[in-house]
Amino acid sequence: MVDFNPYAESFSEDPYPTYKQLRDEAPAFYNPDLKFWALSRYADVLNAHRDPNTFSSAGGVSIEGNEAGMPLLLVTDAPKHRWQKGLVTRVFTPSRMAALEPFIRTLVNRLLDSAAHKDEIDFVAEFALQVPLQVISELIGIPEEYRQEIHNLTNTMIDRSVHLPPEEMYAAQMRTLQIYGILIDERRRVPREDPITHLIQSEFPDENGTMRCLTDEELAWRFSEIASAGHETVAKAIPNGAIAFQRFPAERAKLRDNTSLLLNTVDEILRFDPPSQLQGRTTTSDVTLHGVTIPSGSKTMLLTGAATRDERKFDSPDVFDITRQPGNDSLYFGNGVHKCLGIHLARLELSVVFEEIFRRFPDFEVDPVRATRTVLSNVRGVATLPARLGAAR
Repeated sequence: MVDFNPYAESFSEDPYPTYKQLRDEAPAFYNPDLKFWALSRYADVLNAHRDPNTFSSAGGVSIEGNEAGMPLLLVTDAPKHRWQKGLVTRVFTPSRMAALEPFIRTLVNRLLDSAAHKDEIDFVAEFALQVPLQVISELIGIPEEYRQEIHNLTNTMIDRSVHLPPEEMYAAQMRTLQIYGILIDERRRVPREDPITHLIQSEFPDENGTMRCLTDEELAWRFSEIASAGHETVAKAIPNGAIAFQRFPAERAKLRDNTSLLLNTVDEILRFDPPSQLQGRTTTSDVTLHGVTIPSGSKTMLLTGAATRDERKFDSPDVFDITRQPGNDSLYFGNGVHKCLGIHLARLELSVVFEEIFRRFPDFEVDPVRATRTVLSNVRGVATLPARLGAAR
């Protein structure tokens, strides 16, 4: 019998054996204690993402559903979702992403320079965290003095290992919104060429053709959402990728000898150990799958981490293979109307990170045995990871 509790510490260490059990024995699983259903097979997860009318996001995307009712894009269904996403998409234009590449490359090399003389570093705190934190802050226009605080506040909101009382998590959310409110007020007084100013001034037609803009409260929530999603997932994906290379040295040799595999490598890192492991939905009608019926109104978790290891979709899914062709229907950025807005930015960051590491320190090593993890609501990754860069090329 499958025992699936995503908040169990033993599960966070290695969820993949449990995911296989779920796919094989209980593809439509119910946890009576936490009162949620879970879909684990690739086809079921993909279909649910593509059917937002049946699998609604409005009830929240975590097991607890604390986000329900908040003015967040990820818990907004159609028709409001369409015009609000249309506005925010303008922050992530291809030209804006391309313009960030020199900044990302300079940042990565500056961090590597700082670490190069040390015998050992914490790969998370001294490198993996700093890259997306600084990049998303640069994209949005978050001043230096707020960046670390925003990261700490975000961790408070998603950490499930310390069992913080709800009022502390609420206080963290309110402080985050206060910071963005300050920035929005500043941009209204003194506009700049940055995304905050751009969104303040932008309009988009709603379902009736009426031009709409975001209120100051909606703007604050939107930037809080972008910053959280934009740095937490990439900060987890970078060490996940480093650990995969440590476990599969033949793949390290492939990339070292052939950097044209970089884009494939990024997709394989995200498939093999995706930082975003599950996405919550709420059913709007009864759904029958694999001989069981999920009742209308049920919290249902779409298990990305299980789906991307489904042998019904992938050959040898537990093998990290950077020559694997990812296909066009990936799940690690979500799918359908709620597909992640920052896909191109995340891919760019990961590509530059591993290109520069392999160019300068191809024999770098990380120590997963001494890594530490925290239990997070939807995200998987290490909290600390000892690393040695080794000799520079």
